[in-house]
This record gives sequence, structure tokens and C-alpha cells, in this order.
Amino acid sequence: MIIKKVLSLIMLCVSFNAYSQTQLTGIVKDKVTMEVLPGAILYFPDLKSSSISKPDGTFEINNLPHIKTLLQVRLLGYQTVVKNIDLALHIPIIIEMEQSHIEANEVVITGLSKATEMKRNPIPMASIDQKYLEQNTATNAIDAIIKIPGVNVLSTGPNVSKPYIRGLGFNRILTLFDGVRQEGQQWGDEHGIEVDQFLIDRVEVIKGPASLIYGSDALAGVVNLIPANTVPEGTLKGSVQTNYQSNNGLYAASVALAGNMKSFLFGMRASHKEATNFKNKYDGRVYNTGFKETDFNAYIGVNRKWGYSHLNFSIYDNMQEIPDGSRDSVTRKFTKQISEADTVRPIVSDAELNAYAISPIHQHVQHYRLFSINQFIIGQSKLALKLGYQQSIRREYAHPQNPDVAGLYLKMQTATYDVKFYLPEKKGWESTVGINGMYQQNNCDAGTEFVIPNYTLFDFAPFLFIVKF
Repeated sequence: MIIKKVLSLIMLCVSFNAYSQTQLTGIVKDKVTMEVLPGAILYFPDLKSSSISKPDGTFEINNLPHIKTLLQVRLLGYQTVVKNIDLALHIPIIIEMEQSHIEANEVVITGLSKATEMKRNPIPMASIDQKYLEQNTATNAIDAIIKIPGVNVLSTGPNVSKPYIRGLGFNRILTLFDGVRQEGQQWGDEHGIEVDQFLIDRVEVIKGPASLIYGSDALAGVVNLIPANTVPEGTLKGSVQTNYQSNNGLYAASVALAGNMKSFLFGMRASHKEATNFKNKYDGRVYNTGFKETDFNAYIGVNRKWGYSHLNFSIYDNMQEIPDGSRDSVTRKFTKQISEADTVRPIVSDAELNAYAISPIHQHVQHYRLFSINQFIIGQSKLALKLGYQQSIRREYAHPQNPDVAGLYLKMQTATYDVKFYLPEKKGWESTVGINGMYQQNNCDAGTEFVIPNYTLFDFAPFLFIVKF
């Protein structure tokens, strides 16, 4: 009965906002020369809506609600412009941009009641953009953030990295993908974060407790992996990315397609990367450090005057070898396990050291994710709803004579929920009330080893967050 009333209220508010649409028009110019600037990207972070300036510098954005919100304007070679816009005024705006090769006025979307400028954010955090990620090539998304002050990365094997913030990691840090918590046996140090690195456009890191809004797992901080913004209306965009690394012979490729047709959004990305054993100056190639990873992500959504609703699905499939470092006592060359008794270890051949094939001693990590992000405009307030389902499967194969039998077999299913109601701003005070949590089941009966027990978990966390700007 209560759910029915809530749904009825939402539909009533949506119907009300159907008559409260607005349109934002204006022009983008160079601040010094006053020349018009075509190709500038205008983006509303809170509305997930964007547009692009026309050849004459003008722009037009439709289906916008009557609210105050943040507008971000970007153009290569110019300093990013960030300004608050009152969409209820129906006044054309003039945006003047200054030439600069240094990005400034970064917009952050993590940890507050709404998107805000970095310099106005009261929470200690850092943000890195796509340019930084491209210039600091790594084997995964987490390795790329190692240069952020106060952030470290623990690497325990091929393609395996875990974030550390001020000395705390694992279950003390919450990793998000597009604001939805990532659940994949965080306590383990032998597998990384199950996210396609090519999918990440920005990373925001909260360096300090964020448990009030995100739950107890965010005791040390939050790492939010953010995909690319939606493309402007009437746009169809595709891309191809490749990567090669000489040390481990890694080659990777990723293809993507995204579109926005009359506020109907869609997109996909498929990626694959593969590496053989890496090299160091002492051993040459280190046996059993290769990996193969295949990823797929797709989404659909709608942006309307009442808000937006997006549905996202992803698959992560990673096979990575497990090095043990054993060497022959005479030649100091690497040896390999061939039996359960492990009494005889032959020396690994050069052909095996240079091969891309995955050995019998390896782990197979699969992660499936389906989530929905929704926001409803209710007058000057907003109701945000995030629902997600994830399945994490981790198998560790350690029986060389029975390569199809998993020693460790962990299967975890997680349903997450996050509901926030953003109250209207009053005299610089912004308030958010909400609840979040998850229902989780973990099963390890299918393996021959048991490192943790089966369990069922349910948590429910209401909160109230108030900030003064």
C-alpha cells in the first residue's frame, strides 16, 4: 500500500512537470575577441543532458525542468566554464570563454547533494580526467590513480590492483561505478576491480570518511569510476582505441558507439586485452603472469523534462595466471607444478615463457552488473533512485591434474538500493535525506577449498546530509 502511494506521488509529480518544461538558448563567444565558438560542449551534470554549440556559436537545449542547476561548458584550448543557471527565467545566456591550456573549475559529482565545483567542495577529494588517464597508461583503471596524493595501489599479480587511501584498503574503501557500489569480494588481494579500463572517463576520489552517505564500507574513502558523459542530442559518436605495452607484450583494443536521438540515449563498448609473462631485469620473463580480459557494456536511457532514467548492463571476464615464483636450485630458472603431490617440478621452457596461452594454474573472475539510475524532478526538489544487481564469480584453479576442478569457487549475488531526496536550497543551505544498503548472498560450496563461510547480509542505512555553501 505504501509503495503504491509513493508510485502514485511520483507519477503525479511527473505529470505536473510535463507542463513545466523549458528551453535554454544562448551563444558561446571568445571573451577577448568576441568571436563565436562552434563545437563547445554544454553539459548539465545533475540532469545528464548535453548539447553542442552550432557553427554560429548558438545553442539550444530542450526538455529542461524549472530548477537551478550547474552548467559546464568545455572547448579544447579554452578554460572550462562552470556556472549556476536558473532554468525558470527563460533568458538567453552569453557564455564567454578564455583561452587556456590548463583545465580549471572542475566539476565533481561525488559526495555532495548535487554537482558542484571542486573549489567549493567541503570534502577532501581529488579528480582526474580522461586526458590524465590516456597519458598515464596502465594495465587497469586502478593503476592509473597511483599518482594522486594520499592514494596508493597494492598490486599482487598480473592485472591485479587494489586502491589504498591513507593506509587503508580492501573493505575500508568503497569503489563505485557511475555512483553504484561495486561488489566483488573486496577482501581478497588476488584479484582487481572488475571494471573495463577503457570505459572510464574520469575518476573521483574522496580522501576521508564518506560513510554517512555511502555506508560503513566507505570508512577510508570512495573511489568513483565515472564513464563518459552522454553525447549531445542529435549526435552519433564512435571510437576505436588501441594499446600496446612492450614489457609484457600486452595488446588491447576497444570499440565504442554512443548516440542521442531526440533525448533517447544508447551506447555500447566492447574491449579485449591480452598479455604474456612480464619481464624484470633479474629473471627475464616471470612465469605465470599472463592474463586475458574481455569486457562488454551497453546502456539505454531517456532524458525528459521530468528527469531521466538510464539502464546499464556490463560483463567483465578475466582469466589471469597465478605466479608462485618457484625456481630450480641449480639453474635458477622458473619451474612449474604438474601434480598434486608436487614432488617433481620441470623447468619452464622459453616457448612457455613467451606464450599467451593461460596455464592450468590460474583464476577466472567474472562479474555481471545490471543497474538503473533514475532522477525525478519534483518542483525545486529531486528524487534520485539507483537500483542494481551484481553477480560476482571467482574461481581459482590449482589442481594441475584436474584442470577443470576449481579449488576456490566463490559466487556472490548482490542487490543494491540507493534513494535520495534533495530538498530545495534555502539561503545557501542544501539538505539531502535518503536511505541506502544492499542484500547479499555468498556461496563457496562448489570449490574444494573453503577460505570464508557462506553468508547472507542485509543492511539498511538512513541518513541526513546538510551542507552550507
